[in-house]
Amino acid sequence: MRLDFQRFVDWADDNIVNRPKKVMLAFLLVTLIFAGGLGNVSTEAGTQQFAEDIPASNALERIENEFESPFATSPGSTQLVQRDRNVLSKRSMIAMLRAQQALEERDDMYVSGTSSSAAVVARSIDPEATTLDRQITTLERATATEIDRAVRENADNSALTGSLSNDFNRRAASASATIGVVQHDLPGGSGGGSVGQSGDSPLTSIQNDAQRIIDAELDADITVFGSGIIADEFGTVITDSLLIVTPAAVLLIVGFLVIAYRDLLDLLLGITSLGMAVIWTFGFLGLAGIPFNQIMISVPPLLLAVGIDFGIHAINRYREDRATGLDVESAMQLTTDQLLVAFFIVTGTTVIGFLSNLASDLPPIRDFGIVAGVGIIFVFLIFGIFLPAAKVWMDRRRENWPIPTFSQRPLGEEGSALGKVLSVGVVLSRYAPVVVLVLALLFSVGAAGYATGVDTSFTQEDFLPPEEVSPLLKSLPEPFAPSDYGVVGTLNFLEDKFTSTQGGSVTIYVEGRMENDAALERIHRAGEDPPSEFVTDGNRRAESTSIVTIIRDQAERDPEFAAVVERNDRNDNGVPDDNLGTVYDELAASSAGSQASQYLAEDRRSARVVYTVSADASDSEATAAADEVADRFRYEATPTGNTVVFQEVSDLIFESAITSLALALGATVVFLVFIYWLLEGLPSLGIANLAPIVVAVASVAGTMRVLGISFNAFTATILSLTIGLGIDYSVHVVHRFVDERRERALMPALQRTVVGTGGALLGSMATTAFGIGVLVLAVLSVLGQFGVLTAISIIYSFLASLLVLPSALVVWDRLVNGDPSVPIGQRGDAAGPAADVDGTTRASGQNLSDGGQL
Repeated sequence: MRLDFQRFVDWADDNIVNRPKKVMLAFLLVTLIFAGGLGNVSTEAGTQQFAEDIPASNALERIENEFESPFATSPGSTQLVQRDRNVLSKRSMIAMLRAQQALEERDDMYVSGTSSSAAVVARSIDPEATTLDRQITTLERATATEIDRAVRENADNSALTGSLSNDFNRRAASASATIGVVQHDLPGGSGGGSVGQSGDSPLTSIQNDAQRIIDAELDADITVFGSGIIADEFGTVITDSLLIVTPAAVLLIVGFLVIAYRDLLDLLLGITSLGMAVIWTFGFLGLAGIPFNQIMISVPPLLLAVGIDFGIHAINRYREDRATGLDVESAMQLTTDQLLVAFFIVTGTTVIGFLSNLASDLPPIRDFGIVAGVGIIFVFLIFGIFLPAAKVWMDRRRENWPIPTFSQRPLGEEGSALGKVLSVGVVLSRYAPVVVLVLALLFSVGAAGYATGVDTSFTQEDFLPPEEVSPLLKSLPEPFAPSDYGVVGTLNFLEDKFTSTQGGSVTIYVEGRMENDAALERIHRAGEDPPSEFVTDGNRRAESTSIVTIIRDQAERDPEFAAVVERNDRNDNGVPDDNLGTVYDELAASSAGSQASQYLAEDRRSARVVYTVSADASDSEATAAADEVADRFRYEATPTGNTVVFQEVSDLIFESAITSLALALGATVVFLVFIYWLLEGLPSLGIANLAPIVVAVASVAGTMRVLGISFNAFTATILSLTIGLGIDYSVHVVHRFVDERRERALMPALQRTVVGTGGALLGSMATTAFGIGVLVLAVLSVLGQFGVLTAISIIYSFLASLLVLPSALVVWDRLVNGDPSVPIGQRGDAAGPAADVDGTTRASGQNLSDGGQL
């Protein structure tokens, strides 16, 4: 394999130096091919993509399909959220009915049915009022007294109270909010997607048009809400974030590259190469059919991070070699001989860091790992082959072009002020390397221990814009100003007004023959002596709603139905034990039939039980309690509901972060040990290479807790990403050190390494840290958190590579090489470099016996 890699380097050298024009044309042709895939890129957003194949999510989806819902968002429905001083007043109820009528009259709304508290009141006054027009007429003719009496008569009717806010007052016949529902019969039977899903929902245009219709025709505070509105904002926030972040990143990156390159042609070459890397990666996205999700907003900045680093290192090292008097061809060949090896190692470790995310059970994180890994390989090819070839081609013609050359001096020269600053780590390694490593170890252990307190979270709001967008962002000119968002505000309103004041709820999805004589008794017994997280009644039973409670409530209101229950109740506890099919038929024919269909499937092979959770119970506690109760059922029972689903995803996010970190760290160690043994004959160098990465990872984890940032769908990848990006800095230092160490004593070699490579590292760090840091401007706050953490991880990796790594290399050199005054290349022992029989080293391509300068 060593010979194969050398042949690759020789082939690359030959084509870069002797056939640069053909190399450029080949890469531009590939760019055109990948550009063709850009049109196929699809988007995916929301929380549903994270919940695929999770049992609780599958159970929740089956509940949505098998049970009717009174007013919650469902694939074929639109919610009309009305707010007023009293939504049960004559004026407000007529406004709700007129809003539904305005939509029903439009053929493009595909309205198949409507429901509302206003309709219930109107039918109570006039049982013949079965149409919206008749209901409006009934309420217009009714007096306030008649309306109030109708409200009070239906105060126990869930068809009325189920759509009213928590502050419903039966005595005053008042409530501050209500929800009306419009059902849609969409063409082809297509649905709108559940809440949290993304894509082109057919309900998006319907619900957006519905809001415009209501606003134009009615003077009422009615907000249209539903899965189409949510899907629209899931997608819009991606576009808005990219419109803000991309220009800001470009401006910052170009500004720093101007400082780093200080030459117009080199700047244009670097920017062109970065653009090609982005086109290749997103073209691959389209050709491979991988959807673009919110996490992938971070892919372009990551590609820019590695690409900028490679570009600055390539140009800087080339300038160093040119400064020694070498011509274009010799300087570039020497540069690529050294840097292709370093780029290969960086690419290998970075790809390992990203591909470690394949171990995640969450599809979007796996997709992110694949796309980022492939993108880094593209960066290696473009900056390792295309950029050097284009640089050779341009420098041969530079004198004939009327373009000024501002500077061709490398960053961080010997004796410069910058060189002295970069050498701080070398000074520390000269006098106290062991002390530096011990302090670094203690700091890492402390930071890692402190980081164990980092929280994990997963909420729908993570993927939606905030309720209040920053005034700074709102002040941006078009097209950069973000859209007006309302989903989070509506969700918060619904949670505040329509959720039980006692807390949330969890659902148990029960599968089995519900006509079995013991079915209802089993549901009933499962609620006895519940976990402390569940709200209980005076008999130490869990407060719940199920087909059992529907039967009991109806029996209390309806004497005829009560007789049916009594005839089939063997133990007189109000729960039927016999002839359940008959009981269900009688219940379906009663006034509670609609409510029963919400808890018993039409085929009577499944049921759902909703338990009320205490307000002080955390999501994890509520989920654990739901698991405990589900185990009590004799049937197959699955805990579900948004609380359970989000908690399970949250647990998977944490597992993903830890698993990816362990895999990335372990695989990186193996890769570094193997590659340094293969290319340099120095496997232990891989261990020394890892020292700054451990410090950086522990520091990032500790910083998360300091800043109050939790592991979420975006930051779950940050630790493995720190390894992937951070290894970039340490590999460049280590590989340059080996190169210099063959020619010099330990400290001079280390000094030249840090000063020569440190300048390029500084330019790369500043450019990428600020370039990625602009993600803080994204509309999504969690994306901003990801940007901040990524920028911090880059800064930590840079500092650790310059402050900790020199001491690690000094200790390594003393343990492995013994005499620090003797260059490795002059020892001739086992610690020396791997060489061919002709004495040519693999790193430089020069014969060491002639004392050739690297």
